[in-house]
Amino acid sequence: MDDRKLYLKFIDADVQGIISLYWENAPETCKAIWGALEKPIQWPATHAMFAGPEIMMGLPEEARNFDPTKLPPENQTILPEPGEMLWFYQPKNFFKNDPSEFWELGMFYGQGGRTFGPTGWISCTYIGKMTENLDAVAEQCKRIRIEGAKRVEVGRLA
Repeated sequence: MDDRKLYLKFIDADVQGIISLYWENAPETCKAIWGALEKPIQWPATHAMFAGPEIMMGLPEEARNFDPTKLPPENQTILPEPGEMLWFYQPKNFFKNDPSEFWELGMFYGQGGRTFGPTGWISCTYIGKMTENLDAVAEQCKRIRIEGAKRVEVGRLA
């Protein structure tokens, strides 16, 4: 059993949660994200518009050290549990009227989440679940809806 974990930290609030990765069910995606997070990343997390209680973070260009089109679909669902973290890649011109490429890490912090976007349902790969301090992290996630984007850091747990 592989117990390598990630952390997600709201930098200004100094609130951090621990994410246990789904190495058994999403091995290729976990390996890619683990490799991408050799150095912690920081990103302004925003709140989802269609998916319910989800915050979204991009993967900065300097951390994009794998080919996202080579990752197989793994551990997919449209109905995540609170605390689950997803990986989603949107190639250029994937959606009608949206030519942008998007490398996304998302985390659901409450009940009722679903991976639903402006064009409908999208099954995503789930790479882990926050297993420590979800309640405090969820409070920070909720504040994004009122106060706007908040800077987060995601990295390997030392």
